[in-house]
Amino acid sequence: MSRPMFEVIALTPHDARAAETGGADRLELVTDMAADGLTPSVADFAAIRAAVSLPLRVMLRIRDGFTPGDLDDLLARTAALRAEGAEEFVFGFLTADGQVDLPATRAVADAAAGCAWTFHRAIDHSADRSEVRAAVAELPGLDTFLTSGAATGVDAGQEVLAGELAKSGEPGYRQQILVGGGLRAEHVPALRAAGFDAFHIGGAVRTGGWEGAVDPAKVAQWRTLIGE
Repeated sequence: MSRPMFEVIALTPHDARAAETGGADRLELVTDMAADGLTPSVADFAAIRAAVSLPLRVMLRIRDGFTPGDLDDLLARTAALRAEGAEEFVFGFLTADGQVDLPATRAVADAAAGCAWTFHRAIDHSADRSEVRAAVAELPGLDTFLTSGAATGVDAGQEVLAGELAKSGEPGYRQQILVGGGLRAEHVPALRAAGFDAFHIGGAVRTGGWEGAVDPAKVAQWRTLIGE
């Protein structure tokens, strides 16, 4: 059995080093968690890249919510991050009424051509998650959906997650399910038993919430829980 994927949110080089020490497999890089995670600066990306050897998925999101905002700005930031060496990304956009914004998502996917990327929890806030999956499934580089199964988190979304896992391999369901969003330790045994093999953690491995820093001991506890 392969090692489950364990992704940790990092805002700083300290976070990144702590997550790597504790056993994370990959980092999601963001800034401004008051807005649920926005695109970090090129300088912050470079500092974190220099601090660790883990794969880094960089958030491409310039405003709170899931509409894209200024697409030209978004594409320029994507280009600048790629020029600095970013190779993996996290993005996904909705219209104001919760439909997938396919033109914006495709434009960013094209700007990130050759890079692996995650469609993030916009899917949990969409009007129809199956339509989102169908619309973006064949975009180049998409290999993961970050989802809790519901807008309010894993507590409410486990049935949806199980239903999507059961469709693995079907069109729209070939990407890895990365479970995250309200994920707590008590959820993990049942999720692992059901066959989920990728998990995303943010505040649960920090000391003092988002104002604090990633604690390597907490990361290590989650690593043991998820599996080596």
